[in-house]
Amino acid sequence: MKHWWQDEVFYQIYPKSYKDTNGDGIGDLPGIIEKLDYLKDLGIGAIWLSPIFTSPQADNGYDVADYEDVDPMFGTLEDLDELIAEADKRGIKIVLDLVLNHTSDEHYWFQEALKGKDNPYHDYYIWSDNGPDDLPNDIESAFGGPTWKYVPHLEQWYYHHYDVKQPDLDWTNPKMRQEIYAMINRWIDRGVGGFRLDVIDEIAKDIPNKEIVRYPEIYDLIEELSANCFQRDDVDVVTVGEVWSTNPERAKRWSKEDGSLLSMVFQLEHSTIDQYENKYDLKPLNFLKLKETFSKWQTELQEQGWSSLVWENHDLPRVVSRWGNDKELRTESAKMFATLYLGLRGTPYIYQGQEIGMTNHHWRDISKYDDVEAINLFNERTQDGYTEAEVYDSLEAKGRDNARTPMQWDDSNNAGFTTGTPWIDVTDNYKEVNVASEVNDPKSIFNHYKNLIQLRKDNDVFLNGHYELLLADDEEVFAYKRTTEEQELLVICNFYGNTIERELEDFIGESELVLGNYEIEDINTLKPYEARMYLLNK
Repeated sequence: MKHWWQDEVFYQIYPKSYKDTNGDGIGDLPGIIEKLDYLKDLGIGAIWLSPIFTSPQADNGYDVADYEDVDPMFGTLEDLDELIAEADKRGIKIVLDLVLNHTSDEHYWFQEALKGKDNPYHDYYIWSDNGPDDLPNDIESAFGGPTWKYVPHLEQWYYHHYDVKQPDLDWTNPKMRQEIYAMINRWIDRGVGGFRLDVIDEIAKDIPNKEIVRYPEIYDLIEELSANCFQRDDVDVVTVGEVWSTNPERAKRWSKEDGSLLSMVFQLEHSTIDQYENKYDLKPLNFLKLKETFSKWQTELQEQGWSSLVWENHDLPRVVSRWGNDKELRTESAKMFATLYLGLRGTPYIYQGQEIGMTNHHWRDISKYDDVEAINLFNERTQDGYTEAEVYDSLEAKGRDNARTPMQWDDSNNAGFTTGTPWIDVTDNYKEVNVASEVNDPKSIFNHYKNLIQLRKDNDVFLNGHYELLLADDEEVFAYKRTTEEQELLVICNFYGNTIERELEDFIGESELVLGNYEIEDINTLKPYEARMYLLNK
């Protein structure tokens, strides 16, 4: 069965940084409504909104205090209804970001849980009566510090895999699960097109020294979730799981075409290749490993399952800064990355600003940073003897604030994002890198993305083509073809900033060049970050 989301390109919006309409320095839902025509022009079919629910913002909205209301910083529930309706008029679905692993400690459920062990909401969370000597507090939370927090008046500890203000939900509790399902179904009834499920693989816990519960298999939990919410006959909702621990075999189980689990998972294995165990411990990119990783996912999910295609998101740095050239060859390298991944099988995700080649910031002042992860890292590593320069190198390369700087709309003050003071600094290059300078330039990064998206819509080979890696051992070229009985697609990319020579005639044959980022002077010469897309109708 073919689903609407298999044909579409998705666009992720980080609402806080997209467009501010009331001058408070924070992006809002009316700002997204204002830019819907821009997104329709780009050709996207769905918008994934990073969290917009009521939140104290300890983790930029991933600490939800109310799953069924909009945080006032973004607007109102009525604004969200208008966004859903206006997007639908333009053929665009709205996908909400749901955090089902944990809530905020300010959520009604947790506030009730704190009232006593006999409170019905107490068991919605994970508690331990053990003393500190028996708790694995040497295991750090994802943001640093211990994973257990003591509550004196209860004489208990609660578990938080992330920030102390993000207590984990106990998914062994059937009453809690039913409340989650009812909430999700109310959103579906309201017209949303689907959900991105944050760290969904963590709802089945593996907690050292926690003996009081035995968690079921993650797939059993997801099957129940899907059966209660996503297999309705009246809708075709997309579900995207953030599953950091997955591999192709597990991904096949996660993304079953019958809908019994999820539509797809985020495939992010490639994003860990240039780091050691800690993402802030940097190592050079192993390009052959990158090709091998992409190819593994393309090949192993060809017959079963569905892929996501991602270079950037709210947690990842800008790809043009990470693996390209964000200065002299910014346009060329941005187009290359676009060509490389939009030719692959799966649902592509464009992160806001990626379509104009936005770059990382280059901040050497910790006061500019907002992300709790970055601030904790700076404090911990400078105390541990790292130089500030070493820490800033890591944060400039991998810090989450790189993706959260305001969207650059034009060259006016604050890049046209706000008339007030932005909640986080705009990247310095906004006068050169902005939407206004791109949309009417046929050779811009924006129009390169637009043309790629149209090619995907017009040619079945993008949806159904069989993937084959070419030049597997080439340490500079990423080339592949995709074939159906009627068409053949060929993509050739020079991944680096030097001019190289390759024998390409046999690969190209009678194929027609349908998109590239250079005028071709010699078919066997690939210029810096050159990308070509050829199509052959058999």
